[in-house]
Amino acid sequence: MLAAIFLAAASALSFGLLVSEMVEGETRAFDKTVLLAFRDPANLAEPIGPDWLASAVRDVTSLGSTTMLTLIVMASAGYLLLDGKRASTVLLLISVIGGSVLSKVMKIAFGRERPDIVPHLMTETSLSFPSGHAMNSAILYLTLGALLARAQNGRRQQAYMFGVAALVAVVVGLSRVYLGVHWPTDVLAGWSVGAAWAMGCMAAAIWFERRNG
Repeated sequence: MLAAIFLAAASALSFGLLVSEMVEGETRAFDKTVLLAFRDPANLAEPIGPDWLASAVRDVTSLGSTTMLTLIVMASAGYLLLDGKRASTVLLLISVIGGSVLSKVMKIAFGRERPDIVPHLMTETSLSFPSGHAMNSAILYLTLGALLARAQNGRRQQAYMFGVAALVAVVVGLSRVYLGVHWPTDVLAGWSVGAAWAMGCMAAAIWFERRNG
């Protein structure tokens, strides 16, 4: 529980600092530099890397899409219910659904437009900050990673479960920048608030479990 509280607090602090810098316009140069680093300087419509990479990145980014996340949540919740883990099912649903609502509210509150300095490699119409893909994938995969880690006895197995979950969330976020549909700070913010939300929910669940255990 202490680890979850620490991670939640650190992530929330990172998000707060990032928002402060973004609102003051201090992140513009960083955002521009990173976005341009993923493009051919002679033709900004062309991403760096071999021809197959853009297609592969689009496949990866789908791991953070609403459709894919919904399917994973439904499958995971069904398994947890069949396994008799009602508390874990409730935690998963509250974490994911609550995080999705929070993401939409924050997008409206900040009202940041999507990048306009490079052509987008896929169509997106919603607002930009924070990245919904980065935030929601961090929430779902970190929550699942934490649940799986708690079911393991060895520390190496626990670290592996949580590490894989974090890696998936990171790769999804990076794909959004590569495709040019998010500023890098959108993704950093999504990771930060997503991790804070997921770990906060996990800490609350552990506290409730011990209190009523």
